[in-house]
Amino acid sequence: MKPLHVAALLLSAAAYGLLAYATPRPAFGQLAGLLALAFGLYVLLLKTGISLKQGLLAALLLRLLWLPALPALSDDYHRFRWDGLLLNTGLNPYRYRPDELAGTPTPPPPSQNQPPTTKNPLPPTLYSRLNSPHYYSVYPPVDQAVFGLAAGLFPGSEQGFVLALRLVLLLGEVATAGLLVALLRQFGMAPERALWYLLNPLVMVELTGNLHFEGLVGCLLLLMLWLLARGRAAGAGAALALAVATKLLPLLVLPLLLRRLPWRALLIFGAALGAGLAALFLPFLSLELVANIGRSLNLYFRNFEFNASFYYLARAAGSYLTGYNQIALVGPALAALTAVGGLALAFTERRPTWASLPRALLLLLTLYFLLATTVHPWYLAPLVLLSTFTRARYALVWSGLAVLSYAAYRTTAYTEDLRLIVLEYVVVLVVLALDLRRSLAVSC
Repeated sequence: MKPLHVAALLLSAAAYGLLAYATPRPAFGQLAGLLALAFGLYVLLLKTGISLKQGLLAALLLRLLWLPALPALSDDYHRFRWDGLLLNTGLNPYRYRPDELAGTPTPPPPSQNQPPTTKNPLPPTLYSRLNSPHYYSVYPPVDQAVFGLAAGLFPGSEQGFVLALRLVLLLGEVATAGLLVALLRQFGMAPERALWYLLNPLVMVELTGNLHFEGLVGCLLLLMLWLLARGRAAGAGAALALAVATKLLPLLVLPLLLRRLPWRALLIFGAALGAGLAALFLPFLSLELVANIGRSLNLYFRNFEFNASFYYLARAAGSYLTGYNQIALVGPALAALTAVGGLALAFTERRPTWASLPRALLLLLTLYFLLATTVHPWYLAPLVLLSTFTRARYALVWSGLAVLSYAAYRTTAYTEDLRLIVLEYVVVLVVLALDLRRSLAVSC
């Protein structure tokens, strides 16, 4: 290994070590500085040609630095643990809000939707750490299975729960690495492109460090693509079912498959997808499940807003015209516009192939996030993954600038600095425009 690469990786390890063990979320200056350093070293490693073998080993070792660390930049893992402990006590995490159970949960009779009536077996301090105790769980069944497994292995240890979760996600990242290299080779692309994703600081910090499941979603989408490219429609449908049962967002890929699959294969794929989703959701199925998830999704599109771009412009226009925040109308309208854009993209692709599917999905997800009301940094990990199959660089730039959104956590008021958000999106949109221009020039 070149001395330059050794030095860059040692500095990267130091930066990630400080991020994992010595950087609280309110310390925005330190957080931004360390991530800027990590991102600069990441670019240096890619530009100076670190080998695939060395890069893969470095990606694994840098992730292992996080193994004993508690997530410092996200408190979502407390809800993960709450849901997992509920599963292990026989409660359906979709059926009750935490505030309904605080202090009293045991399972009620199946025919009733009454809060449990005996003493709460969950740690009494856990409820106070939840960031959304008044909302129903929004984490689909695959997530719940992982939460339940980790909580079952370590019912009384927060540290053990986090370690178990992290090991599962690391196994997913190892599988992602193998699939990514295999697909890049199959599509005639340099396998070293896999390092754009695997060494990316946002991916490292948000997925391994903060325990978000976008990495597992990316792995399952790659598995779907790998199976589709080999003509295995049933297996691909099952893989997509697992992806959707981890995060609902992969459903957006469906319009892009309509012109890529022959009708017979499309029927087999759809049947496997439907059967897989039915099997995964069946253990939790109830009228309350549908109603409560519907309420949570409604709240997401109509109430939550963070680090948005075009939505904030629409919000400002709506407030100017009506005098109040129009999120209840603007949020769903922008989501509907994403659906229309997905259909338009699906039916206007010039040469839909399996090799071009990542690029099409990248564009569709980009449209979704540009119109979304909420864009947390970890949401962007799939964009980084899909960009490895393209010449586009805006997703990598966005992954470096997303840290600016953490300025909102400098105080407990969680007030966003709109100047930083403007800076983030102006740069991203400029790079996106340059990427599109370059792509059009090449196609001509």
